[in-house]
Amino acid sequence: MPSIRVAHVGLGPIGAAVVRQIASRPGFVIVGAIDVDPAKVGKDLGAVVGVKKKLGVIVRDDAAAVLRRARPHVVVHCTGSSLAVVQPQLDALLKARVNVVSTTEELAYPGRTHKKAAVALHAVASKARVGLLATGVNPGFTMDALPIMLTAVCERVDRVAVQRVQDARIRRLPFQQKIGAGLTVEQFRRKVKDGSVRHVGFTESITMIGDALGWRLDRITDTIEPKIADETVASDLLAVDAGYVCGIIQDGVGYRRGKPVVTLHLEAYLGAPESFDAISITGVPNIATKCTTGFHGDIATASMVVNSIPKLLAAPPGFHTMRDLALPSFFPGA
Repeated sequence: MPSIRVAHVGLGPIGAAVVRQIASRPGFVIVGAIDVDPAKVGKDLGAVVGVKKKLGVIVRDDAAAVLRRARPHVVVHCTGSSLAVVQPQLDALLKARVNVVSTTEELAYPGRTHKKAAVALHAVASKARVGLLATGVNPGFTMDALPIMLTAVCERVDRVAVQRVQDARIRRLPFQQKIGAGLTVEQFRRKVKDGSVRHVGFTESITMIGDALGWRLDRITDTIEPKIADETVASDLLAVDAGYVCGIIQDGVGYRRGKPVVTLHLEAYLGAPESFDAISITGVPNIATKCTTGFHGDIATASMVVNSIPKLLAAPPGFHTMRDLALPSFFPGA
């Protein structure tokens, strides 16, 4: 199998984690790296992402020039959560006739919230005869693709519930900030209101589950509350005093015929006594499963991206979601 030529756009913590996996696996070769941060531009990619050797790829800020020279098979795109913000970036990549795997959460299953953008991107990808996929651990796996797969052994499904609890001390700094760690309650509520503190993806995951099960959902709710520290708690990156926000409690509910049929519950905070992911399916038969270690958000997101690359390259041109792509699995490389 020839090596898959990969270029990277966006070298924040997740983008860097993807680079480290790609660099360590046979079957891939890194041919380009793009970021707008002046502190990264001009440096060897290995130094930027924290590997112990030079990768022989210099980080550039001119995406068009890198793509023309590098001729990648696929671009890994890790620049933001908002589809409205990143759509021009994706449009340009697809028009350059390159396949794209993105970590943009709002693109994971955009039919309910960003249908117009999804249709436009599908048209661009199809015309260029390349593929586009957004994935990650959540959305992309834990709270949508995995419970959907578990329903395959059911004779009937009445309700799907997923719980995800994470000790955020092991997560990257942007994640700890995204869940409001270190804020006052007033600051937390202001940031929830402006959208800068929240888990992005509940609506997408709930819609994916509903569509997979043939349920027309009446409405979807998404509520967010602060988790307050009752004593000082600290990660390697920040400390939170008692009385301040140490994380987030978020609940998403999808209703069908007025009844809750899909419920997602997330607790992510510094100092959680355990991390776990649990799925409960009410039906025939009832199913209850729990990953007692939890899926490590940063490692799992990077792994989902890397392991999905061969699946996307084997798929027809156009925009894809984890629901219609081939079943994901670990890709060992050549």
